[in-house]
Amino acid sequence: MKKLLYLIVAITTFACNTTTEKEEKKSDVAVQDTSLSFNLENSNIKWTGTELTSKTHYGSLKLTQADLVIVDSKITSGEFSVDMTSLSVEDLEGKSKERLEGHLSSNDFFSIEKFQTASLKILDSNSFENGSFKVNGELTIKDITRPIEFTIIKIGEDNYNAHLTFDRSKYDVKFRSGTFFENLGDKLILDDIDLDVNLSV
Repeated sequence: MKKLLYLIVAITTFACNTTTEKEEKKSDVAVQDTSLSFNLENSNIKWTGTELTSKTHYGSLKLTQADLVIVDSKITSGEFSVDMTSLSVEDLEGKSKERLEGHLSSNDFFSIEKFQTASLKILDSNSFENGSFKVNGELTIKDITRPIEFTIIKIGEDNYNAHLTFDRSKYDVKFRSGTFFENLGDKLILDDIDLDVNLSV
């Protein structure tokens, strides 16, 4: 009888210890409540566009605002602004670079003279899990606002990385878009544009 009692006590103790360890592991990945204003010089955006032929162009954009608010291990809000006049092409040089930058700035694409700022507003997220947040927000380009979902990954103490893909056709960017034109063949440019955002304090 005593052996049985010792066995029950041992099993109960082991179960309690296991639960405690799991709770400690969960607390390890939790993030503290905080308001972050990221260093705009140390943060950056890389954009990538792809043609049907898999040919890609890429470049950079500069942030003019980058703020996050985290409460109870969730991103509750965030504001990001992008200087569209900073749009740069980085896979080309010389005249080719200048031509593409001019074309992307034109009314065929982002009408940058008229719409000099793009913005992202974060509305909410799930709880911090496996090192990342799943985020809901609103992306505004050319004064057109659409919902967007994406993931923000925590890197190190206060550094974050986000990957977004947006459909340019939803922001009235029509040039060689299959959404607006037919029979483009290998001249078609895919609607999806990828953004990799590195945020650093």
